[in-house]
Order: sequence, then C-alpha cells, then structure tokens
Amino acid sequence: MSRDLNTEYQDTEKRLYAYDFDYIHRDYMLKALGPYLRPGNVLEMGCYHGEFTKKLQPFFDDITVIEGSSDLIEIARKNVGDGVRFILSYFEDADPGRLFDNIFLVHTLEHLNDPQTVLKKIRQWLAPGGRLFIIVPNANAASRQIAVGMGLIDYNAAVTAGEHAHGHRATYSLDTLEHEAVQAGFQVAHRGGILFKPLANFQFDAAMRGGIIDQAFFDGCYKLGMKYPDLTASVFVVCET
Repeated sequence: MSRDLNTEYQDTEKRLYAYDFDYIHRDYMLKALGPYLRPGNVLEMGCYHGEFTKKLQPFFDDITVIEGSSDLIEIARKNVGDGVRFILSYFEDADPGRLFDNIFLVHTLEHLNDPQTVLKKIRQWLAPGGRLFIIVPNANAASRQIAVGMGLIDYNAAVTAGEHAHGHRATYSLDTLEHEAVQAGFQVAHRGGILFKPLANFQFDAAMRGGIIDQAFFDGCYKLGMKYPDLTASVFVVCET
C-alpha cells in the first residue's frame, strides 16, 4: 500500500471531507439497517472520527474497529470513550483474530483499491448467521444527476477530482454495489436506498443554517427514498454467506 490515510481525510480548499449533512445522514443509516442487525458483536471497518461508532454503542457492547489511519484512531478513541477495541491496519493486512455477527463498511468500500480482496477476507470473519452491511454514496443520487446535467460531473459514476483526493476509487450505484458483493461470494438478503437527495451536501448545510429545511424535511426525504432508492444519498446491501 502506498496511500497515506492520514492525509486523505483532510479537508481541501474546495471540498470538506464531512459536512453537517453527513452526520444527519448517519442517523437514517441506522434507522434503515436497524431491523437487520444481529445480536452479538460488531466490527466497523473505517471509523473517521467515530461518529458512526458512537451510534453503534447503544446497540452493541462488543465493538471492534479496524482503521488504517493512526490519526483517526486517536480522534475516534477520544470521541467514543472506553470499551471499543481499535486495530490499526490496512484492511488487506488485518487479522482481527475472531468472528463477528455484524460487520459494517459505511462509506468505505468506495475507498478500496481492491474491493474483492477485502470482501473475500470479510467472508472469513463473519460468524455463522452473521451479516455484512455495506453502505456507499449513490452514483445516481438526484443531486448528482443534476450536477451531471449542469456539466459539473462527467457522468453519474465518475470519480471527481475532489472525491479522488479524499480517497475515493469508485462510485457505486445499487446494481454495481450488489454485483460487487455477489462477485465476492455473498448473498444479498436486503437492498435499498437511504434519504432522497435533491441537493448537494454543501447546499443541505446552507439550507439548514438558513432555516429553510428542518427535521421534518429530512424525515420526508427518508420516506421518499424508500419509494425511490435509486435517487438517494446512499445505497446499501445487507449480505449473508
């Protein structure tokens, strides 16, 4: 591996790594995936600042995190407190030494150089009856298709310069995400989209600051996303072996 994961998460002049919208979005991720969680332990692969890790804590007492950035582990450890086991490693080199009932790849698969290698390793880490939850940004989000129409993005699944600087190596839609999982030997038990997305992240932030949208608006976007998963901010698959 030649990538420096301590630099890829840094904000750039033109693009933040995480917007306020992203933190709200995580609440709806767990709302969508909650019915599919298995009792037992959990492995989170990639943690950023630990915000999603904190959201897992009410559901699980036994949480392990694999993260390739030492800086992010230090930040996340402070945010989540005691009780979470952190492993500093690239996924390709990791060996957690145990099996897991739930494994999460949340906005992480799109960062991988070789998704198939990692997904096939994950299959070996799942306990019998365990589930893998993969969530990725959606290439066909309404906001992204608007950006294509405006000439800001070449095509829906393009990886923009800003995304590449933040470590993205692919942009998935629901069909290509499911294909990736199936190619690695998983069965996709559930699939869907999370949060209809008519605006770009920075536009959501501006609208929230201006009082133009509120929680009710997000709730409405969540419900609409259940009807039109192909137009959502993120798409997900729940995988079994």
